[in-house]
Amino acid sequence: MHTVPEGIHVFTTCPPSNRVESDYLERAREVARWSDAAGCTGILVYTDNGLVDPWLVSDTIIRATEALSPLVAVQPVYLHPYAVAKMVASFGYFYGRRVYLNMVAGGFTNDLLALGDETPHDRRYDRLREYTSIILGLLSNEGPVTLDGDFYAVKALKMTPPLRDDLRPGVFVSGSSPAGLQTARELGAVAVQYPKPPEEYDIAPGGPALDTGIRIGIIARESAEEAWTIARQRFPEDRKGQLTHKLAMKVSDSHWHQQLSDLGREGAAAENPYWLVPFENYKTFCPYLVGTYETVAAVVARYLTAGFGTFILDVPTEADDLDHANRVFRLALGAPVA
Repeated sequence: MHTVPEGIHVFTTCPPSNRVESDYLERAREVARWSDAAGCTGILVYTDNGLVDPWLVSDTIIRATEALSPLVAVQPVYLHPYAVAKMVASFGYFYGRRVYLNMVAGGFTNDLLALGDETPHDRRYDRLREYTSIILGLLSNEGPVTLDGDFYAVKALKMTPPLRDDLRPGVFVSGSSPAGLQTARELGAVAVQYPKPPEEYDIAPGGPALDTGIRIGIIARESAEEAWTIARQRFPEDRKGQLTHKLAMKVSDSHWHQQLSDLGREGAAAENPYWLVPFENYKTFCPYLVGTYETVAAVVARYLTAGFGTFILDVPTEADDLDHANRVFRLALGAPVA
């Protein structure tokens, strides 16, 4: 099996519970084991009003793997920052495993309103900065945390048990909007984006001082015909999905959602390796790269040149998907491919 080459960080994505018909925990464990065996750094675990709790899923993932780190989606409306820090510290205490945090500023508007949250888009990022600062302060072992902010107030707050320094969480922030990029920069976080076609990038959008990552799916094979056959079988066009996508657009103020939808309306040539059909049919939430290993590797190499060093892959359908993706990454980086 091809494993992730040095020089990049690759995460996969855990299946969302609303897309698995039976025995969800076993499916989550299975995908986590594939990701662990492929040498991935971690696995994204979604959160929203319609999904099971991401922390319980993350506990299952840790128990099922040797080294894989959960990348837990964290929405401030759901938990106090102390509760998040306590969870991270507890995982470190129990398992000696690092956890990553994917800090989510927003979500579907109807979900937020149901929770009584009417905070405007950019102010949600102000809240996220305070929220994340408290979490990181509690896990830094640099003394009690005091903050009197616009959204949170804590006084001489401590974390017990303390977290080992080598287990401090990595932090990701959605960076598709100016407010998101600024928040990622101030927190020293990885700004995660849903990428545009590669030809639109010369340098990383956040600038060279900002760590950036992208969410993509990869379907690559020896021949383009085989790759596209697999892609269309997995993501057929679906009228119901298209209508659901349009409805989601109406109840979301997400910058990345709007950007990808705009790109989809612009159209693309047949079998362009940058493929938005899965997104447009509400099958997933990121672009796909489809084609031969060499074709897809050339696209990935362009993203690497633009400064993206972290890749979050879409949910794998089978274990071999990660082997094929790692072959692409190795070609893009010029690493040996057996």
